[in-house]
Amino acid sequence: MATDKKKNADTKSPEKKSNDKKILAFVERCDNAGDLESLIKNATRLGNAAVAEAAFRKRISLVPAERPGSVEHDFWQMVQAFEHALSEERGKTTRLSRTRQKAAKVGVVQTLRDWAANSQETSGFRMLLERGMPEFTGEAITLRHPDLFEPPVLEAAQQRLRVAGVDLTSLR
Repeated sequence: MATDKKKNADTKSPEKKSNDKKILAFVERCDNAGDLESLIKNATRLGNAAVAEAAFRKRISLVPAERPGSVEHDFWQMVQAFEHALSEERGKTTRLSRTRQKAAKVGVVQTLRDWAANSQETSGFRMLLERGMPEFTGEAITLRHPDLFEPPVLEAAQQRLRVAGVDLTSLR
């Protein structure tokens, strides 16, 4: 979903820019997933990348069962972001069943540990990078919560992101 936010920014009329500001203010206040999903679809259809991106990010931030800023919140936000992106691309609802099953079985922290410590990157890691969403990788989540992970796990996460060309300072 990550899009070029400056697309058409300089060519919009003052009225459209003002309307975008109003819509973005609405997005900021909105806590209704359905309204945000409608905004994403309409903004995408109309070519309004800034509104689509803002509504997408707000939509995936709505993880009601988890405390914002927690590793669980970040994890489920990642799952929602990836499921949304895959569903849009495939034209049908797509769920990360194996990810959800693993998290239910061993917990969010252990799932992230396993991903980071694995010698091979997950397919989800590569797919998130290809979609311009490195901040949603399990490795990025691991680095945002260093107190929950052992040094070798943190080092493996940093190394994988560096090798992939991700600027680690942009993930904090």
